[in-house]
Amino acid sequence: MEDILASIKRVIAEDGRASARPARGSRPAEAPRPVPPPEEDVLELSDPVSETDGLVSEDAATASARSLAALSAIRERSETLPQGDGPLEAVVREMLKPMLKEWLDRHLPEMVEELVTREIARITGKHF
Repeated sequence: MEDILASIKRVIAEDGRASARPARGSRPAEAPRPVPPPEEDVLELSDPVSETDGLVSEDAATASARSLAALSAIRERSETLPQGDGPLEAVVREMLKPMLKEWLDRHLPEMVEELVTREIARITGKHF
């Protein structure tokens, strides 16, 4: 999980320099490719998909990377914000962590599977 988060943070860092998101349905002009940051903790795939496989278009890959970058940026901002100075905030935060973890453990895999299936169906035009 930490490898995934590190990878998402790297994408966010790359997309932080990218231009604003184009209007929906419009094709962006040839966007400059971001310069990769210095090598960090990167998740290595044992059997990576080659670029010639064409699983998704360049536009879809760019849009997905931007969305993940935005998500990661939100997480980074929330980690850097002060966590409240009062004891009440600390108690509430500690009480909510196990409840949130339990809910995510129960619902997140199904949500991800449904969203991935929907996106694959949208991209391929096939309904599963």
